[in-house]
Amino acid sequence: MKITRIFRLTGVEHTREIDLTPAQLAAWDGGELIQDAAPHLSDADREFVMTGITAEEWTAVFGDSYAETVTIH
Repeated sequence: MKITRIFRLTGVEHTREIDLTPAQLAAWDGGELIQDAAPHLSDADREFVMTGITAEEWTAVFGDSYAETVTIH
């Protein structure tokens, strides 16, 4: 499904194709943790759904590679 988000820090809008069903998105919107609602998504895809940040923006803003910084439990 196509997901459009605006990263609040930069105000940039991005649209990505994410392997997410409407039911999984509704579960997350309803309060379920994203890793429980869609455990098959990569860390980067989950972060995009939650915040709208892309891996490239993460590196530009925070200076570290996204994969080196984020740990999801």
